[in-house]
Amino acid sequence: VQLQASGGGLVQAGGSLRLSCAASGRTFSSYAMGWFRQAPGKERELVTIIWSGGSTYYADSVKGRFTISRDNAKNTVYLQMNSLKPEDTAVYYCAAGLVAGTGSPMDYWGRGTLVTVSS
Repeated sequence: VQLQASGGGLVQAGGSLRLSCAASGRTFSSYAMGWFRQAPGKERELVTIIWSGGSTYYADSVKGRFTISRDNAKNTVYLQMNSLKPEDTAVYYCAAGLVAGTGSPMDYWGRGTLVTVSS
């Protein structure tokens, strides 16, 4: 599985961005898809996951502001980010894996896309 993330950019606080992650391969629908982020000087953290059945998980820091969705027909996962805050500034990575829980390692990673939120 190869992953290509896009949609990052510069936005003012309170604004919105939508990230996309296009995946190759015919088994996309079987994978859990996640978005992770890494801010400068910080460790990478899990933002959200959507499992193959559609269940989702969100980190507390983004609940109510971010929404993950997937289009299996297009082999694409999306991250709609609203009410962005400067602390959301990070490189965002999409990942895929046959994972059971939020602590399980992902199998495939895409290159990151930079999101910068100005105050």
